[in-house]
Amino acid sequence: MAHHAYRIRSALKERVTMHGVAEVVTHRRVLAIALPMTLAHLTTPLLGLTNTAVVGRLGDAALLGGVALGAVIFDMLFWMFGFLRMGTVGLVAQAQGRRDAQEQRAVLLRALLFAGLCGLVMVLLQLPLLWLSLHLAGASPEVNAAVADYFHIRIFAAPFTLANYVVLGWLTGLGRTGLALLVQAGMNALNMVLSALLVLVLGLGVAGAGAGALMAEAAGTLVGLLICARLLGFRLMVPRAVLLDKARLASTFMLNGDIMIRTAALMFTFAFFAGQGARAGDATLAANGLLQNMGLLAVYFLDGFATAAEQICGSAAGARRRAPFMRGIRLIILWGFGCALVAFALFMLVGPWGIDLMTTSPEVRAEARHFLLYAALMPLAGVLAFVLDGVFIGALWSRDMRNMMLVAVAIYLLLWWSMRAWGNHGLWLAMLGLFLARGGLLALRLPVLARRTFTLPE
Repeated sequence: MAHHAYRIRSALKERVTMHGVAEVVTHRRVLAIALPMTLAHLTTPLLGLTNTAVVGRLGDAALLGGVALGAVIFDMLFWMFGFLRMGTVGLVAQAQGRRDAQEQRAVLLRALLFAGLCGLVMVLLQLPLLWLSLHLAGASPEVNAAVADYFHIRIFAAPFTLANYVVLGWLTGLGRTGLALLVQAGMNALNMVLSALLVLVLGLGVAGAGAGALMAEAAGTLVGLLICARLLGFRLMVPRAVLLDKARLASTFMLNGDIMIRTAALMFTFAFFAGQGARAGDATLAANGLLQNMGLLAVYFLDGFATAAEQICGSAAGARRRAPFMRGIRLIILWGFGCALVAFALFMLVGPWGIDLMTTSPEVRAEARHFLLYAALMPLAGVLAFVLDGVFIGALWSRDMRNMMLVAVAIYLLLWWSMRAWGNHGLWLAMLGLFLARGGLLALRLPVLARRTFTLPE
């Protein structure tokens, strides 16, 4: 009997090893993926602050406004292509779970081809993109001139930026988040150094900041691709029939399209929130923007755990192993709520000091303090939504994620409409309702999809 039990355990262990999935998902594994990605995400706002400080040393408000507006424009443009990172994570994690080395290479090459094509289109359409961006922003002629100087140089970084999304996603899908952090942090550090050199030492002004970003992105792409090639033993070739397989190309386009629609819907909710705040007055608009940025800072921490869900759950789904899949979800949600509670406590303790640091307007300070609690609740309300987004991306359940997002947006608009009489309180409650609805809808859908996906017996 004991010998029979030993054989069963040995067979199970062998089966798990063949699929490349850890038999037990541990706290250490979750943190080993989440923490490096959190640090990688945090280098992005640090880069923006550095570039603003560098150009701010020139003492020209129009130049500073131009760099700030230009950075926002590129953030919005590139955010729409975030599916290149997220989709790549899910696809390569599943290939890893199946122990399909050829498909891991094919995923990388397909995504790089698509990134290059999208980046080239952005470069070719730079004039209409700039015109539309400036038309929507409505800034002064001086600021518009500075934005144009910055835009026409940095736009050539688009193919490199999108390729970096692919590299980041591919490394993350393999669980090599330490290398992903190395590439991201090194690229952003180089950007800071180059911007300071070109703007302050060589006197190139706003154009120098754009050139610094271009050179740093190009260098980051080169280093990232070399790391990927090294991990593949420099065996990059994939048969043409596999690379251009119609079924896999179609599923990749569908996955990316679903993620893009989900991202566009999320961007709409933030734009709607800002628009309604503007109608309530300048002080309310400024306070809402300040608090929303503080709340979204905590999201960078939750994003790290969403990335862990993409990799761990994607790998388990690819191997059709239900046990590590469900345990990964439980552990990641546990850590996510823990971080959200810490963020809530920090908001309530140092939030008023942070408000005073970011604005000197007594009116805006008073307004922001009045609504601080809502911003503090954003991380707690959003934990389930962000983590389950990662689960659905890793498991390639993108259609359901897209549909649940659209339903949540409808709930958001209904909540806002029903609470219009409550003014800005109603607007904030609707935003919190959006996060809760996203998480709740995904949680309700998860058991059905899990039963459909995991058909192999444990």
